[in-house]
Amino acid sequence: MQRRLAEFAAARDWQPYHTPKNLVSALSVEASELVEIFQWLTPEESARVMSDPETAHRVMDEVADVLAYLLQLCEVLGIDPLSALDAKIDRNERRFPAPGRP
Repeated sequence: MQRRLAEFAAARDWQPYHTPKNLVSALSVEASELVEIFQWLTPEESARVMSDPETAHRVMDEVADVLAYLLQLCEVLGIDPLSALDAKIDRNERRFPAPGRP
């Protein structure tokens, strides 16, 4: 996906705009657009959001936008997102051990 996104941007000469600052800003905007869909829903309504085809489509589009900008940011910064996530889970397992485990 990172390669496909990089090729998409390169074909449109967008690389000069894909600075870490710009990508983080775009990521924040897209995450806010995702939040907007859920903003005034009750917990029960939010759990059923994918049952409405129009809303489900909006949610999927915003999730895709958030993921795209996050992957592009990782590409620009040289971060392997899955390795970063794996390391973070390891740290969290040490910080927050499961009940009954040392």
